[in-house]
Amino acid sequence: MSDVSPEFSSYVNHMAFLRNASSRVGHDDIALLQATSFAHGRCIPKSGQLDINVIWYNEALTKRESSMNSSREDDLLAKFPPTEKILLDRPSVVIDSVYRIIIWYIPDGLVRGLQNDMYMATVAMGDLLKKSVVNRKRAIGESSGPTFDPTESPGLTPGCINIAPCWFHKDMKQCYGLPPEISMKAFKPGVSATLKGNRSLSMIMAMQRPALLASATLRVMHPQLYWASVRTHVELGHWSADQGLWDMHHFLKHWASVYTGAAVMCNRQSPDHRDPRCPHEAFNILTCIGSYRHTVMQLKNFGIELAYNPGVHGDQIVWAWFLRDSIHNYAHTPRPDYARYNPADLDAYELAKYNQADFALYGTL
Repeated sequence: MSDVSPEFSSYVNHMAFLRNASSRVGHDDIALLQATSFAHGRCIPKSGQLDINVIWYNEALTKRESSMNSSREDDLLAKFPPTEKILLDRPSVVIDSVYRIIIWYIPDGLVRGLQNDMYMATVAMGDLLKKSVVNRKRAIGESSGPTFDPTESPGLTPGCINIAPCWFHKDMKQCYGLPPEISMKAFKPGVSATLKGNRSLSMIMAMQRPALLASATLRVMHPQLYWASVRTHVELGHWSADQGLWDMHHFLKHWASVYTGAAVMCNRQSPDHRDPRCPHEAFNILTCIGSYRHTVMQLKNFGIELAYNPGVHGDQIVWAWFLRDSIHNYAHTPRPDYARYNPADLDAYELAKYNQADFALYGTL
């Protein structure tokens, strides 16, 4: 990062941002990182390791496949059948047959103060969330049935919006996947529509603490992906200044996340789906708050269920931090490999369990 000027270093170099904005991260927030580290030490034991090769699974998917076709999903289940059903209720890491990490699961990682920050920021997004529901009804028609449940809390609005300081809009399909041979100059990223109002900067500022913690969590889960995302942020900062795109430049300056953007959802009924625009090697992060009342999240393609009771509020709020392959490609950022679990860590975990059992037995003699 030596080529980054001092003016840029406060926001495009995320380590500098963490130092300069450390007052926004309280001591209680360390609980999330501690839970992440604990999850890394508690992989599913070898007997429960998934008998699936995630690369073969991804190669079986068609381009931009979103998991909305039930017959297609049945075909995938027949080709890659889960060997067993697994319920996770503690911090865990799920790996494939050759130790590639597929899932990080960190329940109870968000302290109450951080949940309140997310809740208040979501309340302030009420106008945008309301418009998202109205626009969706116009697009798909009233006959499609409800997609959002009414809220219980005063001031909270159901809806789903995407917030990104620099991304390609949905019609830019040519920019997804591996970089094309032809020049990409014809396709230029822009600011998401949600950041074109008068309160855009205040919205980004209200998201900074959760954004910093999501980024720090990615630093633990996938260091190579984290630094690739920092590099992308740096390149976009330089590019937006060179192009005179000052709104984008200003938003990037205050965007505390190494992720491309965030989808903010409130009381949304989400069908089974996958994100076809995210690099296969990447991790999106779902930060969830609300009362789900003994709910589980089902990952049917892996035969996994996640215990889901993440918060203290009566409504259900999700901030999904996402990466976009197209933006990394536009910045010419090399793709990192999958994060892997060291088999030696599995052996150490089994040994630790054995030693703890021995100690417990010794204490009863």
